[in-house]
Amino acid sequence: MRDYEVVYIFDSALPENRIQEKLDRFHGALTGNGGAAEVTAVDLWGKRQLTYPIRKKTAGFYVVAQFRAEPEALPEFERLLKLDEELLRYLLVVSEGEPTAPVSPARREPRREDEEGDEPGEEE
Repeated sequence: MRDYEVVYIFDSALPENRIQEKLDRFHGALTGNGGAAEVTAVDLWGKRQLTYPIRKKTAGFYVVAQFRAEPEALPEFERLLKLDEELLRYLLVVSEGEPTAPVSPARREPRREDEEGDEPGEEE
């Protein structure tokens, strides 16, 4: 068995109880049917602004989950994710350590254009 981490971005218009139902269905596909998979953590990050529009949406509801599963369980799991119209995007990766923690806007690194001296036309 391997450790995996998946980040889901749901349509921000969905109520939280619908998101939970979808998560139960997705994770049920991993653990059901005699599967030996186990969901180890689910972290709801909440609504966040998207960097660029996805399917004409500018905000999404982020959820991060960690689970252990056999690689053979992933194709059916990913098929379910691809068929869901209210799931804007997902990223499934092999986990290599501590769970991903959300980054608050105050802790983010400054953007390049925000750094001193990078403004066009500014000379010393």
